Amino acid sequence: MNNLVDWYKPRRYLHFDIPISEKAAIAIAGNPAVVARHAFYPLVNFIIHSKKVKWDSATKKLSLIPKERPVSYASHVDSHIYAFYASALSDKYEAHLKTANYQPAVLAFRKLGKSNIEFAKEAFAAIREIGNADVITTDIQDFFGNLDHNILKAAWRSILGTEALPKDHYNVFKSLTRFSWVDKRNLYAALHISLNNPRASRSRICEPEEFRKVVRGCKLIQTNPHPRGIPQGSPISALLSNIYMANFDEMMWNAVTAWGGKYFRYCDDMLIIAPHGKGKDLLALAQEFADLHKLPLHPKKTETRTFNLNSDGLTADKPLQYLGFLFDGKRVILRSASLARYSDRMKRGVRLAKATMRSRNDLRMARGETPTILHKRKLYKRYSYLGRRNFVSYALRAAGILEAKEIKRQVKPLWKRLRKHMK
Repeated sequence: MNNLVDWYKPRRYLHFDIPISEKAAIAIAGNPAVVARHAFYPLVNFIIHSKKVKWDSATKKLSLIPKERPVSYASHVDSHIYAFYASALSDKYEAHLKTANYQPAVLAFRKLGKSNIEFAKEAFAAIREIGNADVITTDIQDFFGNLDHNILKAAWRSILGTEALPKDHYNVFKSLTRFSWVDKRNLYAALHISLNNPRASRSRICEPEEFRKVVRGCKLIQTNPHPRGIPQGSPISALLSNIYMANFDEMMWNAVTAWGGKYFRYCDDMLIIAPHGKGKDLLALAQEFADLHKLPLHPKKTETRTFNLNSDGLTADKPLQYLGFLFDGKRVILRSASLARYSDRMKRGVRLAKATMRSRNDLRMARGETPTILHKRKLYKRYSYLGRRNFVSYALRAAGILEAKEIKRQVKPLWKRLRKHMK
């Protein structure tokens, strides 16, 4: 059966409530009176540990830096409510953008039918068009964690065109600004739930009575104490970040275009392309506008590049890094960190496949059966051009869209490298 609405998404993860059908989700989320008095459950929070690949200028080598990313997810009913209101607000936001001159600046979290490859291509084309240009990249530090609640509320009202938030919208707003959460490890430990197989004997984390007795009783719930910040990862958070930035985007667009430049924003990453000599003033304006919206720009991630058009063509004092690509005026290539990250994942994937093969063959040989060979199809699908959705296929698509033969040269050795590790 096809979904009746595009905002409904079946969810099967374990939470404080049980999954509900599309019909039930529509009945709850589509009824303003029900939403206005709905009690939202705390989010479940856990930390994803990963490694960031970074170039070490001192050792002239790529290094792996541990990175922690907090992830929070809402209960089933709460997620459907957020998704419903995200859909409704998105329609109003897009209608607003149609009447706004800064629409081309907002790239992320919109149904534009484009990827970061197309966005990068448009940015590089804008630099080529201006020629002698100052190009500034900067981003907002802890973007979602620094969204001021009063500014967000005013922006929300503005998109709705109301003097005050309706009761249902206000309840959703309140759940996102005064949000509460529980740590997944502490929660599962208190309820004796296995982290490795949590759904073994239950359809929800706990019953309402157990929630009151254990979760509340043991004081596992934490609440946001600040007048800023919304949870990252909810179905509505990304859209709200765009709504929050509406006034900022308009101010930046007007300032940059008045001086013959271009302005783009992809979530918290901003790109300012200005005629030579105007970059410093526009960066100062960006800082001023950010302060006005109570958003701190990241000083370590603010960089300026100078492009010059001369007899040798367009050149840069240093390659510009934007949306995963490097552009020096003449060519576009992939970041070396992206290639290193692929290599690290590929090596770990092959090692795991080999370990699985050896473990399986030990059991087979103990039973007197013939050992099997390495299962290569999955590895090829995940780490080579034979797969549809992986790093290599993405790189080849980028090479075509950006007309960058250099990217093809970068990924060409990866096939031999994969085959070598598989041997």
